[in-house]
Amino acid sequence: MFDIYTIIFLALAVFIFIRLRSVLGQRTGRERPPYDPYSRRDPAKAPAGPADKVVSFPGAAEKPSVPEPAEATESDEPAPARWAGVAEVGSAVANGLDAIAAQERGFDAQHFLTGARAAYEMIVVAFANGDRAALKELLAREVFEGFSAAIAEREQRGEKMETQFVGIEKVEIIEAGVKGRSAQMTLRFLSQLISVTRDKAGRVIDGDPEQVADVTDVWTFARELGTRDPNWKLVATEAAS
Repeated sequence: MFDIYTIIFLALAVFIFIRLRSVLGQRTGRERPPYDPYSRRDPAKAPAGPADKVVSFPGAAEKPSVPEPAEATESDEPAPARWAGVAEVGSAVANGLDAIAAQERGFDAQHFLTGARAAYEMIVVAFANGDRAALKELLAREVFEGFSAAIAEREQRGEKMETQFVGIEKVEIIEAGVKGRSAQMTLRFLSQLISVTRDKAGRVIDGDPEQVADVTDVWTFARELGTRDPNWKLVATEAAS
């Protein structure tokens, strides 16, 4: 037989069990779902990669094609200041730049010259190194074929060209304009290089590894107007004394 204390403890245990069940066994609708390590996660946004592996050589400003306030466009600047530092007012070059800007919204001549400097150095070094992949992105087809043929002849003779870029002293636009749907810019580069060509045995056959040479090049770049690609390509070269 149960004594009075046993009955009291049993009654207390049943009461506590009922209370716990009434609290823990109910759902309020606010419970977190059980953790599932294999559940599908929300896809993360892919990191934004570079838009183009080609080194930027812009002529048109690389901006989204959205309307800009009138006061922000270069074409609305007073004529005397528009090409300041690039071309003299009323010169043939200034008129040519005007023609390009009339068809290419946001054209920036100073920005173009910055890109031209970088492109010139890249092309000179890539040609010396025989880097056809780099050249192909910066040269028009006809010019690339000529550069590639010269590299092939050098390789066939077993010669090696070494070029160290010292710097660019001056870059100036000497011609500018629009031909058909193509904008063209001819630039004169005054640069300093250390360049040498060696034969199979490593003997110097051209240039001087200890001498800095002054080099003048006249290069023409072109870009098809109205296209999404802002990059210009080298379409003609000539060496000047």
